[in-house]
Amino acid sequence: MKIDVALDNNFIPDKYAKFAPDQYRLDDTPVVNFPIKVSDVPTGTESLSVVFIDYDSVPVAGFVWIHWLASNLPVDDIPEDLSHTNISYVPGTNSQYSQYRLDNPALTQSYTGPMPPDKTHDYTLKVFALDTTLDLKAGYFLNDFRRAVKGHVLDTASLDLPARSK
Repeated sequence: MKIDVALDNNFIPDKYAKFAPDQYRLDDTPVVNFPIKVSDVPTGTESLSVVFIDYDSVPVAGFVWIHWLASNLPVDDIPEDLSHTNISYVPGTNSQYSQYRLDNPALTQSYTGPMPPDKTHDYTLKVFALDTTLDLKAGYFLNDFRRAVKGHVLDTASLDLPARSK
């Protein structure tokens, strides 16, 4: 399986990250995801899942920052602004939940774009091809996802995507 994300001068385009315009933000947080091209999906794939995390956040936040979890996606390209499409999927909980906004699923159970505070960070995007749809409810956590995919991963594809801080 292969995935591709269009970059702008080798960075995640500003509209999906720290320098997103107001119409791409909610509560000063970028909330419109970038589109993902998916190809060479293995035969037998019933759904896709997305994990988007920042390992470079550990020195700043003290832990790996989860920006986006989405499961039970159709076996197709993943469009821009997924949460505002008619595509059915199950959103997972991101790190906004534990830090700031416990009561707002629009921020805690959706894509929240990179906002590196200190330097350019490399964000890891991983797409999973699964032989099933997962028994997950909206708001699941990454640990729930890791347990649910055991024995169901047909293939994965990963990209490190840099986002600028200045």
